Amino acid sequence: MRAGAGKITTGLAAAILAAAFLPASAPAASSARKVFKGSVPGFAHARPARAAHGRVDIAVAMRWRHERELNALDRSVSEPSSSAFRDFISPTDFRARYSPSAARVAGVSGYLRSQGLRVTRVSDSRMLIDATGSVRAAERAFDTRLASYRVNGHLRRGTAKAVSLPRSVARGVTGVVGLNETVYHRLSQPAAPPPPVFRNAGPCSHYWGERFSSGAIPRAYRHAQPFAPCGYDAQDLQSAYGVDTALQNGYDGSGETVAIIDAFAAPTIVQDVNEYSSRHGLPPANISQTVLAGTCRFGCKGAQGWYGEETLDLEAVHSMAPGAAISYYGAVDSSSKSLLDALGAVIDDNDAGAVTNSYGSLGEGDTRASIRAQEDAAKEAIAQGIGVYFSSGDDGDEHTTIGYVSADYPASSPRVTAVGGTSLGVGPTGGRSLEIGWGTKRTALAGKPGSPNAHWAPAPPGPFLYGSGGGTSRLFREPDYQKHVVPHKLASKFGGLNRVVPDLSMDGDPTTGMLVGETQTNLNGNVKYGEYRIGGTSLSSPLLAGYVTDATEEAGSRIGFINPMIYALADDPSIRDVRSPRSQIAAIRNDFNNGANGADGTTISLRSFNFDTSLHTTPGYDNVTGLGVPGAKASLMDALAGN
Repeated sequence: MRAGAGKITTGLAAAILAAAFLPASAPAASSARKVFKGSVPGFAHARPARAAHGRVDIAVAMRWRHERELNALDRSVSEPSSSAFRDFISPTDFRARYSPSAARVAGVSGYLRSQGLRVTRVSDSRMLIDATGSVRAAERAFDTRLASYRVNGHLRRGTAKAVSLPRSVARGVTGVVGLNETVYHRLSQPAAPPPPVFRNAGPCSHYWGERFSSGAIPRAYRHAQPFAPCGYDAQDLQSAYGVDTALQNGYDGSGETVAIIDAFAAPTIVQDVNEYSSRHGLPPANISQTVLAGTCRFGCKGAQGWYGEETLDLEAVHSMAPGAAISYYGAVDSSSKSLLDALGAVIDDNDAGAVTNSYGSLGEGDTRASIRAQEDAAKEAIAQGIGVYFSSGDDGDEHTTIGYVSADYPASSPRVTAVGGTSLGVGPTGGRSLEIGWGTKRTALAGKPGSPNAHWAPAPPGPFLYGSGGGTSRLFREPDYQKHVVPHKLASKFGGLNRVVPDLSMDGDPTTGMLVGETQTNLNGNVKYGEYRIGGTSLSSPLLAGYVTDATEEAGSRIGFINPMIYALADDPSIRDVRSPRSQIAAIRNDFNNGANGADGTTISLRSFNFDTSLHTTPGYDNVTGLGVPGAKASLMDALAGN
């Protein structure tokens, strides 16, 4: 990676992190070694399943030089009132001023080799030193003990003793990433379908409210309900967010590049995106792929599960910015270390003005070293004018997944733009007929349609299914740009004033999602391109990244980190405030039980909108949709471009 790891100055609460990751009784350290607090993960309190064996891939993260100056630079280039607004620096200038010295990196690299580890790469910015070797060599180098722990039914390697380095080596080192196995999850909901076929059953609507249920399906909320949209295509989404106006004005992202990061790499992605483009009125896509070198060691059998995620990300970006080049970066696996490497490569390469990431942890449970390294990567991105966008999550406040209320990281970082989800209704001639916060409760039809005993079980709305991720961070203090905009009640949820997510939102509800196309394996074994509707905030993030890329072309130069600017526009009509509807809105869905055809029957369900766990859509800023969504006729695009 080409970024640095270091002190997190805009709000990482060290005490909170220490409480989350430090064991109850840390061993005493020799005065000759520096102990990295928080290097023992929370799951290491459990009894080890067995001793760890095999090989480890790690990254030693180095601190930026002149860190206070760098923090000030990031503020000045992002704040609209600053005289240095958007006066970004080049990678060459960044490295000359802020990268750790070559001598210091050489010293750490030499130590790793002396302990039996092989240094495989030093990032261009010298922030990360990648190395690989045996478990025993890693234990010796960092004076730790590695064990395998059973976490939620899976074995995870973790440190049973705090990591340390000789003080003569540790100067400038902020932590070691990769000793603890942490995994990031793709965020499309339902889970992105792998190459085995997935199709949506009919009936469905080509626009919101085109088709309504008949008397064969029981009413809900005293009314017949509309069938879910079949899936919005590029023209539908362009018209809903005013991108059609930008296209008419000649702004389609031409000359700009969007980077997309996921784990692994779908083998048919280029042909799939171009087939989709030919069917939906888009030009051929200009796609480059970088698959990072390394050996897949984590979640490798789940690689196919990421292919639909990649398809969604690329086709969403291309739909919103059809003239932009797309650079896909595939991490070697879904570990936080591998995805950190991919993020660093994007920033170091500096080809893209925006990077969209549709993955995250369930909560803010990544290791302290990994969080520090990613925060420093974001510092480098801001200085160079790269906007980093992260999906905010698909499980609301996460209580149903991890047992407590939490925002997700990396979306909760104050240095990235967190993108939440909405439920979108596109009108019969395009445009937006409705848009509300995405939060779904589900109930299914019991009994045969049309029979006297047909009814919804349980009674509507039913239990929570999924919804836009959001809420208050436990790790990061409230950034300056959120002050006086985010309600005090939200920011102070955990005491003090903390970061709240999301920042902006776009369509994310799978019931009102995007139609995407992907090569799949049918039930009979035939391989064929097919299309289906899908959503999640992993749709929302690439939609926004594509939207901002059109604005970048209009501006004529990079826009960079947009949060300070959009919060300054909080009361401006260029951002449409999303509010709760006056009456209950729902949709009927019919889904194949086998995901492919009606051979095994279908399930009819009622999806009731605007129910997002403890999160609520309210006037003004809220923790479901953030500030809101782009206004009509590309008005936010014009504002971001400075017009």
